[in-house]
Amino acid sequence: MTLVTIVAMQDFNLEALIHDPIHGYIPIGKRDKRDAASDSAICEQDVINHPWVQRMRNIHQLQTAWWIYPTAEHSRFQHILGVMHLASRWVQALYPSLQRVCDEVPSIGYVESLMRMAGLLHDVGHGPFGHFFDEHYLRQFHETHETLGAQIISTELGEILRQLRSNPNSRLADDEQLDPEQVAWIIQRPAADDGNRPKWLMFLRSLLSGIYTIDNMDFVLRDAYMTGYSQRSYDLERLLRYSFFSEHGLTIHDRGIHALLRFMGARAELFRNVYFHRSVRGIDLALTDVFAQTMPLLFPGNPREHLAHYLQLTESSLLVDVARWQHAEGEAGELGRHWQEILQCRVPWMMVCQRTMTFDEGDHEASSIFTDQEFVEKKLLAALPAHLQSIDLRIDIARHIFRPLVQGPVAGQNYLLDSATEQIRPLTSHELIDRQPVAQRICRIYARDMQHQSELAGALQVLSGHGEDDLTNM
Repeated sequence: MTLVTIVAMQDFNLEALIHDPIHGYIPIGKRDKRDAASDSAICEQDVINHPWVQRMRNIHQLQTAWWIYPTAEHSRFQHILGVMHLASRWVQALYPSLQRVCDEVPSIGYVESLMRMAGLLHDVGHGPFGHFFDEHYLRQFHETHETLGAQIISTELGEILRQLRSNPNSRLADDEQLDPEQVAWIIQRPAADDGNRPKWLMFLRSLLSGIYTIDNMDFVLRDAYMTGYSQRSYDLERLLRYSFFSEHGLTIHDRGIHALLRFMGARAELFRNVYFHRSVRGIDLALTDVFAQTMPLLFPGNPREHLAHYLQLTESSLLVDVARWQHAEGEAGELGRHWQEILQCRVPWMMVCQRTMTFDEGDHEASSIFTDQEFVEKKLLAALPAHLQSIDLRIDIARHIFRPLVQGPVAGQNYLLDSATEQIRPLTSHELIDRQPVAQRICRIYARDMQHQSELAGALQVLSGHGEDDLTNM
């Protein structure tokens, strides 16, 4: 077979390449301009160019950490392209084992397109400042970016997804049509009422809900690289090599366990040093002080009921709007002057001291006082001398989940193949994984200055019932 014949087998006219600093070339499906009939066909490029997906260019991936890490200006758009690419890599590797352990698995073209679209659209419901927006705005409506994303996928993107026929590696079978409801379901975290779903679909969801997912495998590499923290923070290739679907779910061979531990460690380090950086959390506190009053001036209510308006609400639009308020009258003017302090990185809150608490399996984390910021603040003030009980301070509690506690054969539960016994058991039964904490909380005290650091650190020591080993100003 000649080189010309081999090249002809791959139709390069049906793909476009995006060069990515993390994954190299990312292929995406496009129309064949040589075929007039293709003008009416839908391709992946159409989904990527859709306004709901392009909106992700205007929402930072790092929430507020880009204020502290100047090189980390990357957006959600770059991240979702990376997740889409990882979806292909993992489906190509896992599809044979999925077929072996599940009945009625669709074609590889269907499975790959399903997961590529889930990867591309898993963040489509995010608002300004990402998870901060969930906590400080969406929560009042009992919504999250996932529930909004599911609605956007079903109602705004459903028709275009149904018409998708291929991706750069594979095609749907002639009798198959992509189901937007399955895409919407996969991007949401597992719930107790997730029954009546095909086993193969439940297993695929573990690629977006679990200890190692296509989502967090991309953002760990991307965020570590863009912040300058690490150029290659874990071994993706080894994780990919030793993962497969067993009859229980997503399983890793014990030869890959150290690669998994390295990944878990890299992710934890990013949370401690980047996402939960003391100055990043200080910016979040400053945002909290103005956000509740800001949003009614910018948005009419629940985004579920105002999707057309939500499409236009991004981080970029919000920051431009509030920057214009500094010369306004009344409430907008007052808020605008506070926003100017944030925009110019004049954050009023300084971290005074902190305490880190680790919770293992069996610990009653929910009963800890460090699950409620307001309660901790009340108790802390009571522990201070009387003349300091009116001090202006803030309590911040950041929580990182090392390994989700998900019971039963559902997405989120990962498994281990023990090569010595040839048995498959829950991943958490491995002694090295079991030693990893379930969660960690960092409780910090912020104040306007460092004048009363000693008294505040002492009060936090009394409250936590521990020594002074982690009460420093780090």
